[in-house]
Amino acid sequence: MNRAESSPNTQVPSSVPARPGVRTRQSKRTRPPALPVLLSLLIATFLLLPTLVLLLRGLTTAFWPTLSSPAVTDALRVSLLTTACTLLLSVLLVTPVAYLLARYRFPGRTLLDTLLDLPIVLPPVVAGVGLLLTFGRNGLLGPPLELAGVSLAFSPAAVVMAQLFTSAPFYLRTAKAGFGSVDREVEAAARTDGADRWAVFRLITWPLAFPFLLEGLVLTWARALGEFGATVLFAGSLQGNTRTVTLAIYSALESDLAPALVLSAVMVLLSFGVLLTARLLARGRVGAASG
Repeated sequence: MNRAESSPNTQVPSSVPARPGVRTRQSKRTRPPALPVLLSLLIATFLLLPTLVLLLRGLTTAFWPTLSSPAVTDALRVSLLTTACTLLLSVLLVTPVAYLLARYRFPGRTLLDTLLDLPIVLPPVVAGVGLLLTFGRNGLLGPPLELAGVSLAFSPAAVVMAQLFTSAPFYLRTAKAGFGSVDREVEAAARTDGADRWAVFRLITWPLAFPFLLEGLVLTWARALGEFGATVLFAGSLQGNTRTVTLAIYSALESDLAPALVLSAVMVLLSFGVLLTARLLARGRVGAASG
């Protein structure tokens, strides 16, 4: 017989109920500190108040008539067409590079990865200067392009190039993460069953990485839609030709405020929709990974 059984006064410890008026440590931890709460309210007010004022000034009875004006419709048309081209080029040109960086190790990989991420931290105005000095009429490749009958600067193609330069790295980063997250054993099992490399990529790798790719395209589209600095330097601001939404807002501020307010409200709504979509995609990605 052990000591616990021989001693009649020995009791098994049980949970001690908390006395009234006494807070446990766990309850104290659930209440957030006062200072972070106050700072959160302060920064939330600072970030949301201008946005709410912008929506109140833009979403008035004159919203629909102004939205149908040529200045607004031209800007929306140019932005939608150019950003669609930017997304298509990002998928075609950046996806193979992302797959290469995610799956293979080769000399200079880190340097290449860093250079491709450089436009994220590079000021857009600097990017516009670089594009103009490279592809402009008097730039590095300007004379050969002129001989071939190609003029890129101050054209819709220049808008797409400016958007691609500044936004494609966002798709590259998420696509690398997507291809890197695919289980190699699943691909190996498919190859064992006789599938070739293209079939494995099309039927296994692409579907499994698709949530990452879709999130990257959402972020890329949002960045391309808001591009200003590189576009105004390399493509100019010609209504119906190269004037995007952001350029139209800037131009309207100098003459007529109504289109600027309407376009700004549209940009807020589009940005919120894009951000919400990206968050939902990220949550679904986490849920799929945990499941």
